Amino acid sequence: MSELIVVRVYDIIGGPLGVSADDGQRVYDKIAPLLDEGKMVSLSFEQVETMISSFLNAAIGQLYGKFPEDRIRELLSVRDMDDADLPVLKRVVENAKVYFRDPERFKKAIEETGDDEE
Repeated sequence: MSELIVVRVYDIIGGPLGVSADDGQRVYDKIAPLLDEGKMVSLSFEQVETMISSFLNAAIGQLYGKFPEDRIRELLSVRDMDDADLPVLKRVVENAKVYFRDPERFKKAIEETGDDEE
């Protein structure tokens, strides 16, 4: 078993607000290589006061496009997250799992509903 690496979201995004997809991407860019190497990662949300789904989609959701669900469950843990943010994280994870099971279906649905107006 590898040593647990604590990654502090606050340190990566430089403040208490997890509200941009760009900041989420920086978190992803930090943790994805560690998971790729088989390292155990604990993602700490200590001092992070506000998070929105687009941030969490970029930070955590896109992991499901790169790694199998069981590998994420085995290697990644989340801590110090406010109880009010846990349902948002759960929804992001569930949506990511569904999306990455069949991304073409979602792309097709968006195409069918989006660009017919000119």
